Amino acid sequence: MAGQKSEILSRLTRFLRLDADGLRRFVLQSIIEVREFTVGSLHEVVDRKYEVSRKVVASMIGYICSSLGILRVNKASYRSPKTYTLREEYADIARTVLMLTS
Repeated sequence: MAGQKSEILSRLTRFLRLDADGLRRFVLQSIIEVREFTVGSLHEVVDRKYEVSRKVVASMIGYICSSLGILRVNKASYRSPKTYTLREEYADIARTVLMLTS
């Protein structure tokens, strides 16, 4: 498990190192704050500070979910939107990376 956490730590650090305008940092901070969200709800939060499309937010969520592996996805029914949840075991790592890369 320690090896997996160190891999997540390095991936998150790399993810934030490529942040040119602060959008990635803001999205990650928003995810940590709300813990559970949909693409639409996170887009509403991000759109208050950055003028980005829903597709940009959806793409970033997809990347965070698949490449970073810190989100859990749930789809209750065919018609309901996907709900993303920050995995508890990686919440502290995400907070730490945000503090170290500020």
